[in-house]
Amino acid sequence: MPALTHTEAVERAQLLDVHGYDVHLDLTTGEETFRSSTTIDFTARTTGDTFVELKPHTLHHAELDGRPLDPATLEDNRLPLTGLTPGRHRLHIEADMRYSRTGEGMHRFTDPADGESYVYTQLFLDEVERVFPSFNQPDLKAVFNASVTAPAEWTVLGNGIATREGNRWTLAPTPPLSTYFVAFAAGPWHSVHTEHAGLPFGLHCRRSLAPHLDSDAEELFGITRACFDRFHQTFDEPYPFDSYDQAFVPEFNAGAMENPGLVTFRDEFLYRSAVTDTERQTRGVVIAHEMAHMWFGDLVTLKWWDDIWLNESFAEYMGYQVLSEATRFTGPWTEFAISRKSWGYDADQRPTTHPVAPDPEAVHDTAAALLNFDGISYSKGAGALRQLVAWLGEKDFLAGINDHFARHRFGNATLADFIDSLDRVSDRDVHDWARHWLRTSGVDTLTPEVSMVSEENGGWRLDLHHHGSRPHQLRIACYDHQEDGRLTAREPLTLQLTADGGTHTHHFTGTRPDLLLLNDQDLTYAKIRLDPHSWNTALNALSALPDPLNRAVTWNAARDMVRDAQLAPAAYLQAARAHLPRETDNAIARGVLTFARTQLTDHYTTAHDRPAALATLADTARELLEHTGPHDALRLTAVRALIDSTTEPGILHDWLRTETVPGGPALDPELRWRTLTRLAVLGALTTTEIDAELRRDPSATGREGAARCRAALPDPAAKEAAWQAMYGGDELSNYLFTATAQGFWQAEQLDLLRPFAERYFTDAVALAARRGPALAITAGREGFPRILVEDATLRLTEDCLREAAPVPALRRQLTERLDDLRRALRVRRAP
Repeated sequence: MPALTHTEAVERAQLLDVHGYDVHLDLTTGEETFRSSTTIDFTARTTGDTFVELKPHTLHHAELDGRPLDPATLEDNRLPLTGLTPGRHRLHIEADMRYSRTGEGMHRFTDPADGESYVYTQLFLDEVERVFPSFNQPDLKAVFNASVTAPAEWTVLGNGIATREGNRWTLAPTPPLSTYFVAFAAGPWHSVHTEHAGLPFGLHCRRSLAPHLDSDAEELFGITRACFDRFHQTFDEPYPFDSYDQAFVPEFNAGAMENPGLVTFRDEFLYRSAVTDTERQTRGVVIAHEMAHMWFGDLVTLKWWDDIWLNESFAEYMGYQVLSEATRFTGPWTEFAISRKSWGYDADQRPTTHPVAPDPEAVHDTAAALLNFDGISYSKGAGALRQLVAWLGEKDFLAGINDHFARHRFGNATLADFIDSLDRVSDRDVHDWARHWLRTSGVDTLTPEVSMVSEENGGWRLDLHHHGSRPHQLRIACYDHQEDGRLTAREPLTLQLTADGGTHTHHFTGTRPDLLLLNDQDLTYAKIRLDPHSWNTALNALSALPDPLNRAVTWNAARDMVRDAQLAPAAYLQAARAHLPRETDNAIARGVLTFARTQLTDHYTTAHDRPAALATLADTARELLEHTGPHDALRLTAVRALIDSTTEPGILHDWLRTETVPGGPALDPELRWRTLTRLAVLGALTTTEIDAELRRDPSATGREGAARCRAALPDPAAKEAAWQAMYGGDELSNYLFTATAQGFWQAEQLDLLRPFAERYFTDAVALAARRGPALAITAGREGFPRILVEDATLRLTEDCLREAAPVPALRRQLTERLDDLRRALRVRRAP
């Protein structure tokens, strides 16, 4: 299937105005296909040729203005429309479309818990043609009239309020939408309804998850109402659609999707097991993020995919900001700093980095666009906006946003349009700011060097080395270390760094602070270093820093030093061992432990040093347990870390036998499968025990847990069976493929796994070409042999990229995994 190029999109937009779609789907024709009947009304401005995108199982009939079109002319999922004359036209197409099992197009899922089936759409970017024909590009907006015929026991959801007559559901006409926002979800949903601000609000999930939705419905509605009201206080433009449904759907590839009026979420956000308040906060951020999209993306939509930051960076920023302003959650920005921001930093240091707002020529087609939905467009973009607000001021920032909405409502806009709106309300040179922040790639690094000016008269000097090319509105926190161990804060320093880089020298009176922390409150996007005296203070008193956000900034500095081979992994672990038992913020504890257990122990630590690293982590988790009560969120984080780090299967067997951790918590399904996975890795679990657990938990997540456990067994036959399941056929869903791949590659099993490395680079390339971009991304991200941090893996990856011609989605993943391997080898070989 050829990707739509930017040139083609520009030419088609110059030729056509699309007025409306009339789409009818019949979901009663079987489990493999559904019927799609579509009429498109459009105007041609001039004489010309174009095409409509369509990926049918069977194309039954097509006609333009009543004239039949030859189905045989459909090639590469494009149906030519030739000889268009100026004026109105009507295109009608009847086709059978295939259900997806990979989360793309119209995904069909049968719940193993009760046998009920559900379907939902994910039409993002270029998947619309799997459901109905369209002129599929974001700047050809149109009104959609849709109806669905469904089995009698099903409920149908869509972008507008649905009414039912017999088995046919009719959805209210939409305002002008881009094609990728059209959404349907159908099945025997369990639903909870309410009303707010005169609009119907709904929550929906599959029936087997009904108890979990019911237990959280008030919290979910509470967050939704609070964010809805806060957005109306912030934006002049009211919510632009007729209802607000949130559907928690199975096997969803993304975290959520901002379909107007029908937001879809992965249904792991309905918690079957105990979770921390940090996880509930993260769910709240996603709710706020998707609601922000109703304005950023849905009301005003990018013109082409080079401006995805106008959607994602703004929704990311507003999600964290609005949740912190409107709800009980006070720590969203701490979680962003310790967990989310590293996604952007890591992506921005790889060879695949790109500007937040790249030139259109760099996003030459939709295949290239798909690759840019990454940590740069989300995390870095939000970090840049946080800096913009610090520099511009919130009042002017919001005034510019409202000007942007007013000028482009239900239309399309570009970076230049948005910057013009900010320029209209501010006396700052926003165009220059955007040039430095949005049109460049890479991470600036800020390194302080502190010296005393005079031992007799006091005074100290700060030489701030700025490696980079962006201006920064920078705050510097200053702390003194007291004899009782406390850190007391002085007034922070505020500096303006120009885009020239270089060294900025500043003189101050009095004694130097014991801890000088650049990027106080995490208001800019840059890697920071600590001077030796400050780092020594941090090693002694990090947990005493009074502000959790600044503790997160300090831990991030340590993380970057490890990744840049400037701090030994063992030193990071010792800092964690010293300070995490006294940490009070769960997001920080989770972020530090996650980095330590995954990247640090599995990739940056040699096989010789790994047992000691795991022992340090296990000891840290045990001490955390000693310092927490049964209802402390940190306790669950500690239990998870201990399960993942222990090398003593006897402890885990004891927990399974008693069905609880001593002192709590009880082993719920998530903890049971986590424990069983670790036992499988250690060779202390049998297939009989896996089968018994699956009978106990026959849910979809139970199936994933069993697949993960089977693949983790240190047995050649088990590994071969897992490999064949992943690459020998096309039956696995994206979720089951992910679970199998996660279980397969284990750092405890290097000798057993080495023979599979070479096979990966042939089998993954074939799978990606066969099954499409969603599985290609999964195979590159989860299936890659990243635990084989060896020169041989490096050479195999280089050979594959040079000779095997992987599809773009897999090529991007392999390029990034190659860079990760090189970094891991540098860290391991550092003196």
